[in-house]
Amino acid sequence: VQLQASGGGLVQAGGSLRLACAASGGTGSIYTKAWFRQAPGKDREFVAAINRSGVRKYYTGSVQGRFTVSRDTATNTLFLQMNGLQPEDTAVYYCAAGASPYSGKHPISPLGVDYWGRGTLVTVSS
Repeated sequence: VQLQASGGGLVQAGGSLRLACAASGGTGSIYTKAWFRQAPGKDREFVAAINRSGVRKYYTGSVQGRFTVSRDTATNTLFLQMNGLQPEDTAVYYCAAGASPYSGKHPISPLGVDYWGRGTLVTVSS
């Protein structure tokens, strides 16, 4: 499975960006998709996850109400709509996928990810 993220860029505080992650190769084995981010000097952290049907979602507290994760099963594309961006959201954002079903009731550990995409940089200026 190959994952390719796009949509990052530079935005002012309060602005919006929409990230996309295209999946290819063996996508039938993917149940769960997620977004993580890694700020300079920090560990990679969970942002949001979504189950195979797109019904069950989970967000980390700092993005709840501002970010929306969704997926288009027809095109095997994962999205992250980010509104109300703040400087602390500045990070490299990574899309991820897992081969196990997901309940949508808890965050996902980076150790539970089966496939990683290359990151896309999001920079929020104050």
